[in-house]
Amino acid sequence: MSAFGRFSIEVVIMNFVQPIRDKRVVEAIRDYLRLRSERDYLLFSLGVYSGLRVSDLLNLRVRDVRGTHVEIVEKKTGKRKRFLIHPEVKKDLDKYIEGKHDHEFLFPSRQRKKSNGLPNQPVDRATVYKMLNKAARKFGLKNIGCHTMRKTWGYHLYMDNPRNLALLMQMFNHSSETITLMYLGLTQDMMDAAISKLSYA
Repeated sequence: MSAFGRFSIEVVIMNFVQPIRDKRVVEAIRDYLRLRSERDYLLFSLGVYSGLRVSDLLNLRVRDVRGTHVEIVEKKTGKRKRFLIHPEVKKDLDKYIEGKHDHEFLFPSRQRKKSNGLPNQPVDRATVYKMLNKAARKFGLKNIGCHTMRKTWGYHLYMDNPRNLALLMQMFNHSSETITLMYLGLTQDMMDAAISKLSYA
């Protein structure tokens, strides 16, 4: 596939799922999920505080989060990744894993997998999608999907310090800063802001 073709496909995908732009809504969703499921609360919290892909979040085991940092090999890229467990999540995470065995999946499914009948498997992507969209409806959000957590993390890292853009590009494994801005929904934000300021008066 040509670089142009790949770029076009990326753009379509990027525009489909959006980050959660309001930090107050991120916190409200965390509170909402915490009242319903400690597992879902921590999955969402770790997602918006780590920038991990959902596939990597679901592959985490208890042993991976016992220390101050998580070290994994990314499922999609095969690259090693090491990141700090944010203090906002660490205390609740430590309490959550008390009494659990190192080999257990961090976010286990409550049911046997229909595909192989095995117990003690991680929750699947479809379940995460349903959880996120239920929360999205509660808070009036649109275009929310599994990539929303990762995009939310990147969006707020950038908004807190735009100098993070080059670092984010590298962390997302994007080929240009333009793609990173589009991925995070920032290009649309910039266009909307520019149009709203336009005046012929």
